[in-house]
Amino acid sequence: MGWHICCERLLNVKIPKRVDYLRIIIMELARISDHLICNSIVGVDSGAYTGFLYVMQYRELIYEIYEEVCGSRLTTNIGRIGGFERNFTNEAFTKLEKFIKEWPVVLAEFESLFTRNRIFMDRTIGVGPISADRALNYGFTGPNLRAAGVDYDVRIQAPYSSYEDFDFTIPVGSTGDSYDRFLVRNEEMRQSLKLIKDAYNKVQEFKGADAEVFHADAPEYYLPEKKDVYTKMEALIYHFKIVMGEIDMPAGEIYSAVEGANGELGFYLISDGGRAPYRLHFRRPCFIYYQAYSELTKGGMLSDAIITMSSLNLIAGEMDA
Repeated sequence: MGWHICCERLLNVKIPKRVDYLRIIIMELARISDHLICNSIVGVDSGAYTGFLYVMQYRELIYEIYEEVCGSRLTTNIGRIGGFERNFTNEAFTKLEKFIKEWPVVLAEFESLFTRNRIFMDRTIGVGPISADRALNYGFTGPNLRAAGVDYDVRIQAPYSSYEDFDFTIPVGSTGDSYDRFLVRNEEMRQSLKLIKDAYNKVQEFKGADAEVFHADAPEYYLPEKKDVYTKMEALIYHFKIVMGEIDMPAGEIYSAVEGANGELGFYLISDGGRAPYRLHFRRPCFIYYQAYSELTKGGMLSDAIITMSSLNLIAGEMDA
């Protein structure tokens, strides 16, 4: 969705509020899906497997919501430039309501297993610390930067998708160690749930035709409905032009970023007015975190190095230069 937002800014496409709120639901579900695995794996690496098995059930529920929205669980293709491919089904909202109701209890139980557990605290407090200055020098963002005491979040500093319409708290740590990273992510899951609940309530306020809006009015870049493709010449033409890549993007240069689960996920796009980008570069947060890994683990135990890597939540797919 960060990529779609980048393209929309270049195209000057105006996104309906309902689409923004639906996007927030999906993006915050993704944040929870990421954080619950990260924190439960930190638990596994400290010798506690139960928490991982418990919260994994709710990652499965998030995947079921994805499946209702786009037909896929893991290899999701939920968004489009301008919005979504289809409207959310009633079943998607039913599963979302189940998640909103049950997740707070599960999160509280998960925290009770770890937060004041003496073994877990001994294994994580003071492990892999980084100062605010060093984190900024490396280019840290996201929960790993906030755990070091820097209050930076793209959703606040440069709001997108109508995040400015919501009231939520950005948790900040102080030591930048594995324990603080764990605590920050736990609180972020709680704040993400609040955002999901508030966005869901706002979506429910749309009535009539407004409740059926799931994409922007951008026919040059948005596939027409299939029934129109079969019955209307103009829709058929647009369908072929879009699928075959026959519509040029405007020329321009733009950097657009979103607050991904692991930090600032940026897209630097230069268009020369053709059908493909002249230059496209992704700012991957994990590629930056990994540069600091040797410094964070220097002089420590090998077992601490494993927990440090887990608490940074390094995603291998972002490591390639």
